[in-house]
Amino acid sequence: MDIYSRLIQDHETQRDLCEKLAATDGATEERASLWNALKTELEAHASAEEQVFYAALMKKPDGTDEARHSVHEHQEMTKLIKELDEGDQGSGGWMNKFKVLKHQVIHHLDEEEKQIFPAGKKLIKDAVAKDMADTFETRKAAELKA
Repeated sequence: MDIYSRLIQDHETQRDLCEKLAATDGATEERASLWNALKTELEAHASAEEQVFYAALMKKPDGTDEARHSVHEHQEMTKLIKELDEGDQGSGGWMNKFKVLKHQVIHHLDEEEKQIFPAGKKLIKDAVAKDMADTFETRKAAELKA
């Protein structure tokens, strides 16, 4: 498995959690549980992705702009996650803000898969991309423990 396939696995998990969370209503245990799962997944994934994939992409002159753009999107999502964490999950305002986050997440995942990954495949050798998958797995596990 290469880094692209490994990241797409997480993307599918993130899409699924977003859909399930969007279908919840009110301040329920289900919403709280799904929210905790989603934010943990997003934060651990983004951190490991930046340390492994985007760090490598930034070393390539033709990959720097894409990497910076994606890292910036991670930062925007982190701000929304913090705001949602501090909000009342039972309020309509919380769900409206969550829908903004969901839109940003889906946009980001689609952009990575359709634009960033194809660019990365041109810049990063296949053998390196395979090694990166293992490194990503190790980094993500460390992020989840933190």
